[in-house]
Amino acid sequence: MLASLLDWFATQIIPVGRVVALAALGLWAGWFLGRLADRQLRRTVGAQAALLASKIVRYVLFVLVAVSVLRQLGLDLGAFLGAAGVAGVAIGFASQTSLSNLVSGFFLIFESPFKIGEVVEIDGFTGTVDNIALLSTFIRTFDNRLVRIPNETVVKSRVINITRFPVRRLDLPVGVAYRHDADRVIALLKEVAAANTLCLDEPEPLVIFNGFGSSSLDFTICVWIEKPNILAARNSLLADIKRRFDAEGIEIPFPHLSLYAGEETAPFPVRVVAEEKEPHP
Repeated sequence: MLASLLDWFATQIIPVGRVVALAALGLWAGWFLGRLADRQLRRTVGAQAALLASKIVRYVLFVLVAVSVLRQLGLDLGAFLGAAGVAGVAIGFASQTSLSNLVSGFFLIFESPFKIGEVVEIDGFTGTVDNIALLSTFIRTFDNRLVRIPNETVVKSRVINITRFPVRRLDLPVGVAYRHDADRVIALLKEVAAANTLCLDEPEPLVIFNGFGSSSLDFTICVWIEKPNILAARNSLLADIKRRFDAEGIEIPFPHLSLYAGEETAPFPVRVVAEEKEPHP
C-alpha cells in the first residue's frame, strides 16, 4: 500500500510541478509584459492608450496560461470551448449595455477627447479624469468625490475639456453706475489688466461694453491666463478692480431696499358713478 502510494506521488509530482511552474511563470510574464507595454507606449500614444494596451496584454496572456494549464491537467478543451461559446452567446445578449460601453471605450481611447489628469465637464460633472477603463470613465470632482460615468454616456454627452490648451481666456462681468463715463471705465479696466502680472500681454486684454442693464452699465473684461494660474488670476483681478474703482470713485451698483414705517394713512373714499347710456334706437 505504501509502495503504491509512493509510486503514485512519484508519477504525479512532475506533472503537478509542471502545472504550478507554468501558472506561476505565465502570471508573472503577463504582469511584466503588461507593465512594459504601459511604460513604452505611455511616451508615444498617451497614458490612456498605454493603460488599455497593458490590460489587453495581461488578459490575453492570462487566458493563454489558463488554457495551457487546463491542457496539462488533461481536460477536454473541445467540449469546454463549445460550452463556453454557447454561454458567450447568451451572455452577449444579456450584456448588450456592457458591450456598448466597451465599444465606446475604444472610441474614447483612440479619439482621445481628454486624457488622464485633464479637467473636463461631462454629463454635468466637473473634475479631473482619474481613469479611463474599458467600461467606464472615472472623474474625481473638486470636492474629492469619485464619479463613475459609463463610456456610452460619455460618447453621447457633450464633453468640455477645460485644460487641454496651455492658455485660457477669463471673462469677468463688471457693472458700474449710470452716472459714470463709459470710456473712462473701459480705460481703467484696461489699466488694471495691464498691471496684473498674471494676465498675458499677448493676446492683449479686451474690454467689451455690453449695454445698459436694469441698474448698471454692463462691461466684460477679457484677459488671457496661463492654465495653472486661472483661479489665482480670477481672485487677483477682481480684487484689483475693486481697489481701483474705490480709488477712482467708481460706484459698483447693488440692489437697495427702502422700508417706511410712518403713520397709517386712511384710505381715500371711492365713489363709483354709473354712466348713463343712451338707449339704442
